[in-house]
Amino acid sequence: MTQQIVTAAMLAIGDELLSGRTKDKNIGHLADMLLLAAIDLKEVRIVGDEENAIVEALNALRAKYDYIFTSGGIGPTHDDITADAVSKAFDRPCEYNADAMTLLGEMYQRREMDFTDARKRMARMPEGAALIPNKVSTAPGFVIGNVHVMAGVPQVFQAMVDAVIPTLRTGTPVLSVAISCPFGEGDIGTPLAAIQKEHPETSIGSYPRYVDQVFSTEIVVRGRSREAVDAAAVLVREMIETIRREKETAKNR
Repeated sequence: MTQQIVTAAMLAIGDELLSGRTKDKNIGHLADMLLLAAIDLKEVRIVGDEENAIVEALNALRAKYDYIFTSGGIGPTHDDITADAVSKAFDRPCEYNADAMTLLGEMYQRREMDFTDARKRMARMPEGAALIPNKVSTAPGFVIGNVHVMAGVPQVFQAMVDAVIPTLRTGTPVLSVAISCPFGEGDIGTPLAAIQKEHPETSIGSYPRYVDQVFSTEIVVRGRSREAVDAAAVLVREMIETIRREKETAKNR
C-alpha cells in the first residue's frame, strides 16, 4: 500500500509568548489533534508582534509544508497585526470581510454592545480568504492558501482546530509500539542506534525515567508499516534481553 505523508507546521505569534508572560497551551493541543488525523507536525516557530518577522516565517513555512496553522494576533487591539502580515505574505490587500462583518455585527447587536472600530478589526483579513468558524466567541479565523489563521486564546483556538481538522487531507496513520526497558540510555544507546540504522523506515525514540533513584527507559518504535514496526520491536526486545544476560553474567563473576 502506498503511504501518504501530509506535513504541517505551526507559527505561534505574540510578544507575550517570548517574554514568558503567557504560557503556550496551543502547540500541544494542535500536535495531539494532528496526530489523530495522521498529519505530521514537523516544525513550530514562535515570533513576536513584528510584521516582517511574521511574513518571513510564514513564507518560509508555507513553501515547505502542506498545512500551516497560526495562533494569535487576530484580536481588536493595535498590536494584533497577524491579518496585515498574512495579507502582506500573500501580496493581497487586507480588507473587511463582508461575512465576518455580518457575524460580528449581529453578535454585538444581540449583546447590546457597540460595534466599535476596534471590534471591526476582527473582521479584517486578506482578500479572498475563507472564514474559520468560532463557536466560542463568534470572531472568525480565516484560511488563505494552505495557511489557517486562528486565535491565540486556547479555548477559541481549540474550537477553530475542531472546525478545521475535518477539512484537511490526511495521511497514512503512524503506528507505534512502546517497550519498557529497565536500563538507562547509557546502556542501550549504542545497540539501539544499530537497530535504528537497520530499520530506517521506522523512528525509534528513547525516553529516560528516573524513579526511586533508578534509571530506566521507555522505548517507542514508530512507523507507517506494521511489519517494519514489529520487526524493529522484536530487535529492541532482543537487545534488552541481551543486556540483561550480560549484566547478570558480569554480576556472577
